[in-house]
Amino acid sequence: MQQRSSVDEARALVLAARRAFDNDPAVRAALDECGRRLDQPLRVALAGSLKAGKSTLLNALVGQDVAPTDATECTRVVTWYRNGPTPTVTAVHDSDRRANVPVRRRDGGLTFDLGTLTAKQVDHLEVEWPASALAERTIIDTPGTSSLSHDVSARTLELLTPENAASGADAVVYLLRSLSATDVAFLRQIGAHVGAESGPLGVIGVVSRADEVGAGRIDAMLSAKEMAVRFSTELERTGLCQAVIPVAGLLAFAARTLRESEFAAFEALAQAPVDDLQLALLSADRFARPDSPLPVDGPTRASLVRRFGLFGIRLAITLIRLGAHDSPTLAAQLVERSGLDELRAVIDVQFGQRAEQLKTHSALVALERVLTSQPSSSSAAAEPILAAARRMLSDVHGFAELRLLGRLRTTQTALPESEVAELTRMIGGSGIDARTRLGLGPDADPGEVRAAAVAAVRKWRARAGHPMLDQFSAKACAAAARSAEGLL
Repeated sequence: MQQRSSVDEARALVLAARRAFDNDPAVRAALDECGRRLDQPLRVALAGSLKAGKSTLLNALVGQDVAPTDATECTRVVTWYRNGPTPTVTAVHDSDRRANVPVRRRDGGLTFDLGTLTAKQVDHLEVEWPASALAERTIIDTPGTSSLSHDVSARTLELLTPENAASGADAVVYLLRSLSATDVAFLRQIGAHVGAESGPLGVIGVVSRADEVGAGRIDAMLSAKEMAVRFSTELERTGLCQAVIPVAGLLAFAARTLRESEFAAFEALAQAPVDDLQLALLSADRFARPDSPLPVDGPTRASLVRRFGLFGIRLAITLIRLGAHDSPTLAAQLVERSGLDELRAVIDVQFGQRAEQLKTHSALVALERVLTSQPSSSSAAAEPILAAARRMLSDVHGFAELRLLGRLRTTQTALPESEVAELTRMIGGSGIDARTRLGLGPDADPGEVRAAAVAAVRKWRARAGHPMLDQFSAKACAAAARSAEGLL
C-alpha cells in the first residue's frame, strides 16, 4: 500500500506540473515522459565494457535468442527489448524516422540487418519479442563503455547519465571483466547523476564471462567467486553498487536452451575414455578436430564448443557422470552453476520487488530536472511542485531502505553480525513481503505477523536509542523500526 500511494502521489505531482506548464509544448512533452515512466515496466539497462558479454547475458535472462552477439553495426546501438505479440525490430533514425529491421540467422546466431543504415544514423533500436521475462521489465542493451569509438561509448553515457534529464534506466546491471579505472569512473558517473544525497538506488555488478576466469577449468566459477568478492570489497568502500555476482553467461544461455541432441552428445562423451577426453579438452580447436577419436562427430563437437565453451562441456560431462540422467535435470544444474539463478534472485529482490519504488524515484528525479531547468520567471508555478518532489525523494521510506541496503555493505556497524543480517532482512534485503522481512514461514497467520512486527518495532527502537551506539548504526536501527511499523 505504501508503494502504491507514493506512485499515486508522484503521478499527481506530474499532473500538477503539466497543468502549470500547459502552454509550453516542450516542457509538457518532458512531463508526459515523466508520467509514462510510472505506468511502464521497470527499465533495466545492461552496461559494461566492450566484449563484456552483455548481449549473451540478455539472451540468458530472457531464455531465448533475442539479442545479436556478433560484432555488427547493431551491437553499436542502444537497443530496447520489450514484450510484444510478435518479434519485430524497429530502427529509430535521423531524429524521428522509423524503419523496420529484418531479423536474420547467420552461422547459428541471430542478427539484425540494418541494411543501408549505419550505427551513426540510428538513435536506437526497439525490439518487441514474445517473452515472459520481458513482461515485467524492459531490458536495455547498451554499447561498450570502453569502445575505441568515442561516439559508441557516448551512446551509453547519454542514455544512463544525460546532462539535463533523468537516466533512461531505473536500474543497472553492470558487467565487469576487470575492475578498471574506466569501470569505476562510469559507476561514479551513475551515482553522481542520481545525486550525491540519494546515491545509485539500483546498481548490481556482474563478473561476466566467469567461466573464462579460470581458463575454462572445472573450478572456474570458484575463481570467479573469489574475484567477485575482491570487486565487491573495492566497490563497497565507495558504495558504487549493491552486489557483485559471477555469471557464466554463455553457459547460462546454452543451458536454458539445451537441446536433446546436445544432451545425447554429452552422454556419449561421458562414456569416452578419460585420457582421450582430457587430451581433447586441452583447447577448443583440439576438441573440435575432425580426426578426434571421441564418440561424437566433429560438427556436433564444434557446435558444443560454440554454445557451451570448454567449461560448460567439462561441467556437463561431470554432472552426467554424477547422476544427471535427463536433459531437464542437466539443464537445471548447469543454470544453477552458471550463477544465473543467483543473479535472477538478486534482480528480483533488488529490482523486481521494488519496481514501483524505482520507477517512482526515476519519475521524481526527471520531474525535478525538468522544473529546475525552467527560467526564473516560471519559479512561482514550479516551486511548490519542486518542493514536494524533493520532499518525496528524501522522505519516502522505501528509498531510504534501498540506500541503507547499499550502505550496510560499505559501512561497519557496531551491531553483532547476526543482528546485521536480521536488520538487512527487516529492511527488505531478502524480499519485501511481511513474512520474509520478519523471518516467518509462508504459512504464518496474520496474528503471528502482527505479534512479530510489534516485537520488531520494540527491539529496533530500543537498539536505536542505545547510548553507546554510533550514529550510523543508530540510524540503521531506526530505519528497521520504521520498516516494522510499516508492516503494522
